[in-house]
Amino acid sequence: MNNPFDLPTNNASSDWLVFVAILLAVGIGIACFVIWLFVIRKSGKKRRKHHKRRHNRQHNPTLAETGGLPPVRDPNQPPRGV
Repeated sequence: MNNPFDLPTNNASSDWLVFVAILLAVGIGIACFVIWLFVIRKSGKKRRKHHKRRHNRQHNPTLAETGGLPPVRDPNQPPRGV
C-alpha cells in the first residue's frame, strides 16, 4: 500500500532538495520577522503623542524664593492671633 504523503525519492539529491526547500521557507519567515521588527515597528513609534509638562504650576515657595526668613520677633510682644 502506498502512502500518499511519501515523496518520490529516487536518489539522495531529492532529500537535499526537500531540506533546502524547508530551510528556505524558514529563512524567509525569519527574514520577514526581522524586517518587521526593525523597520515597520519603529516607524509606528513616531506616531505617539508626547505630552508637554507644565512648568508654570503654582507651588509652595521656598524661603529663598520669598526673600529669606522673617525678621526677628520682639520677645515682649505676643504672637499674632493669640
